[in-house]
Amino acid sequence: MIDVAPQLVALRSENLTAAFAPMGAEMQYLRTTAGADLLCHGDAAHWSGRAPVLFPIVGRAVDDRVRSGGVTAEMKQHGFARRMTFEVEDTSEAHCVHVLHASDQTRAVYPFEFSLRVTHALEGAQLQVSAEVTNEGAGAMPFGFGFHPSFRWPLGPTPTQHSVRLASATNPLRRPLRPDGLLERDPVPGPFAEGELTIADDLFDDGALVFPGGADALTYGSANGPSLEFSFENLPDLALWRPVGAPFLCIEPWQGTASLVGDGPDIADRPGSLTLAAGEAVTYGYRVLYRP
Repeated sequence: MIDVAPQLVALRSENLTAAFAPMGAEMQYLRTTAGADLLCHGDAAHWSGRAPVLFPIVGRAVDDRVRSGGVTAEMKQHGFARRMTFEVEDTSEAHCVHVLHASDQTRAVYPFEFSLRVTHALEGAQLQVSAEVTNEGAGAMPFGFGFHPSFRWPLGPTPTQHSVRLASATNPLRRPLRPDGLLERDPVPGPFAEGELTIADDLFDDGALVFPGGADALTYGSANGPSLEFSFENLPDLALWRPVGAPFLCIEPWQGTASLVGDGPDIADRPGSLTLAAGEAVTYGYRVLYRP
């Protein structure tokens, strides 16, 4: 472990450095050992986040209200985990583990016993991120889960045309996002062409692009410059988001999405929600390989 700012856990490999905060187990920076930033800096002029973890919901709920385990409560977009302090469970030079357990604060809005264990690791030019959700209680536990990392645009020192290229060269359908953060019920054709999407300023005029079932191994970057290669584990849904003029692109693999127009508040009925039986656990993850 490398000392940086107080409470941050810093990691290093031969190609990358990174640091993670206890608040939300959120990645604070990802850099090449030569000093090139790969993650956004959380500029509030566009978005104050960097790489939040989304739990126990992904996206917005109708009227920001959810119901589970007989409790109806307010829950903001993307859930509460990103605003909670995780404990550092384990560290080494190249990996760290943060864990969040149920507390009186979480039980007031989400009445379940759970653990959420987030692991970050560096290996050469690759970042590996995984999250294990465990139902520590006696009853069934519904939830959604996602990652929300934001990567620099441009990746290199000068602005160039960047694109997202799906390994399968497919053109997934998307659900339009409304101004209130809910998704339309009927999917529409997506903007990919033979699996490729050029990142343009006007592409996100209406907010994030959400592709239920559209997660696929992909590459982000320019044709003649640095790029990032992604693969996903147990995360079938994909969102892309770049506020107009922002120096980043969010590449977000999810299990579940925002509520659809007309949905009720039950977490179990949200699109893509998963329910774990007592004692069950599930692991989610993604990998990013940097190519200069």
